[in-house]
Amino acid sequence: MQTLPANIYSVASVREIDRTAIEDHGIAGYKLMTRAGAAAVRAARKRFPDAKRWQVICGAGNNAGDGYVVARLAANDGIVVSVVTLVDPESLKGDAAAAYGDFAAEGGVVMPWAGELDGEAQLLVDALLGSGLEREVGGKFADAVAAINEHPAQVMALDIPTGISGDSGEVLGCAVRADLTMTFVGLKLGLFLDQAPNYRGELQFDGLQVPEDVSAKVRPDFRRIDDAQLRYALPPRRRAAHKGDFGHVLVVGGGAGMPGAVRLCGEAALRAGAGRVSIATDPSHAAILVATRPELMSHGIAEASDLAPLLEKADVIAFGPGLGLSDWARALYELVAAGERPSVWDADALNLLAESPASMSSRIITPHPGEAGTLLGLSTAEVQSDRPAALQALQERYGGVAVLKGAGSLISAANGTPSLCTSGNPGMAAPGMGDVLTGVIAGLLAQGLPLTDAALTGVEVHARAGDRAARDGQRGLMAGDLMLQLRAVINP
Repeated sequence: MQTLPANIYSVASVREIDRTAIEDHGIAGYKLMTRAGAAAVRAARKRFPDAKRWQVICGAGNNAGDGYVVARLAANDGIVVSVVTLVDPESLKGDAAAAYGDFAAEGGVVMPWAGELDGEAQLLVDALLGSGLEREVGGKFADAVAAINEHPAQVMALDIPTGISGDSGEVLGCAVRADLTMTFVGLKLGLFLDQAPNYRGELQFDGLQVPEDVSAKVRPDFRRIDDAQLRYALPPRRRAAHKGDFGHVLVVGGGAGMPGAVRLCGEAALRAGAGRVSIATDPSHAAILVATRPELMSHGIAEASDLAPLLEKADVIAFGPGLGLSDWARALYELVAAGERPSVWDADALNLLAESPASMSSRIITPHPGEAGTLLGLSTAEVQSDRPAALQALQERYGGVAVLKGAGSLISAANGTPSLCTSGNPGMAAPGMGDVLTGVIAGLLAQGLPLTDAALTGVEVHARAGDRAARDGQRGLMAGDLMLQLRAVINP
């Protein structure tokens, strides 16, 4: 079994990899199908060791073929297996027909769908429709999906849970809720977007021994941020290093009554390794910030002119946490927006940017879906329905690098393949998490990383710190819980 690879593809691109392997490299399609079935059986035996009675629910096409292979191999492995089908297996063609034929030749029996499943089954295998689905699930297929979801057994989906779009992650009418999804050949983009993470369960992958040079000919739609990115971006420090080598971050924000966001952002920049961090905030906050975190250099900004000398001394600007939309905030916005220093913009800095859209090549913007909608003139639902398109639009309209936050944060690249973060957990849906991310990315920028690498590394470091902090439970996780975890992640 392979770990998850870095490349993520559209459904059409995975089909092209399949086609190339079969037509140009002489790997028979049925051999790939047999390998897929064998990989699924291995994964299920390991993940559900106590499940001795399986039921495979087959539909149409090669997804059904995978199901028949699973049924045959599991039966040969001593599992009690039954198969129900929603499509007459005699109507199957190609490799799927061969898979059914082999199953039947070894004594396998297929029962037509009659509206119910085996009540004693301990594992259900979803082999209904696969990743090629393009319309809403309806009729008896919707009935079967409902029956699977209502059944007490655990569920393994082959390739992708039935009802999930392989490209967008959208639920097409209804979808199977799987405990394990076993996917093959290439990671499908839809497994990581929209509602898919709520339905796929644990995700495992097998490349089916397709040679690497086959997939190398097909450009991925996204790349998953992996360990290699962190090792590249975070090498050990030189023995004789000093704080001046690691840059000076200036956090600008914290309007009257909102000191918490700049405190979180500034501390995160320090935890990410910035050499120095200054805070430019409302005068009423300066003393309390120094008292609670003396490592931060806090400056009260009564009017915009007080900010100018601090901007001159900084290497990187983190702009927006707790900023607000007051006249004070707008005056600071005019100064920061006129500069060209590397910067990370979040929160109300983005709301002000939406009022006067402008492109800046030295900036990273980090909107959540609601802020992205404001920046693009779309609803949050429209952003979420096509996150890759929203990401591209953000980068094209505002320049620099865009980070579209959320479950599976997306990071743009102006002249390359965008990236996707697969780390993180639902506990991170908590106040202040975005402020911490802004600080982490700014701290990495200050240490000399280019914009794209700082965004990629910062998003992944932040997510992994959240995963470490959630080891005792996701519910109740707070942004401050990430601080001590950042040190462990930032030193790979």
